[in-house]
Amino acid sequence: MINSGIAKRYARAFFDIAGEDKLYEQYYGELSSFARIVKEDKNLKEFLANPVFGQAEKKAVVEAILQKIKMSAMTSNFLKLLVDKKRIGMLAEIADYYRELMDDVLKRVRVSVKTAFPLKEEATTEIKKGLEQMTGKQTEVTIEEDRSLLGGIVIRVGDTLYDGSMKTQLNNIRNLLGEAV
Repeated sequence: MINSGIAKRYARAFFDIAGEDKLYEQYYGELSSFARIVKEDKNLKEFLANPVFGQAEKKAVVEAILQKIKMSAMTSNFLKLLVDKKRIGMLAEIADYYRELMDDVLKRVRVSVKTAFPLKEEATTEIKKGLEQMTGKQTEVTIEEDRSLLGGIVIRVGDTLYDGSMKTQLNNIRNLLGEAV
């Protein structure tokens, strides 16, 4: 929980800098790109998290990676600061919080849609349009197929879940019948 607060503070600070430069999306892209590099390379992730290695060694490795990828000076300096402050292990969490802040300011919402069967393009467009009207925000929809739903649709908008799946309906009926007996 403490780390969560720390990650939020770092994300907020970097986000404020991005706001001054009006480069929210660019900085997020760079931050998440570096976070993905760390996540996908198990050895790098373990190296950066291991307290046995000194900050100078970690910073040298981060700088070597930064030289090989295209990144703004601001993001590079932020990543080096995370190494100096021994917070580089929180990079993924910082990037997640940054994304939440960015989505809020840019009036975006991420939506997860699960269906039992593939949706046609028209249905996807209608769902997206309806969600944009409902939320008043631009939506980024991720569609996932889940055969266990049997039918219907499950939509997650932020922390809100709209469950219109057959599986849930059948479970509700089963529970009602169980209570009646």
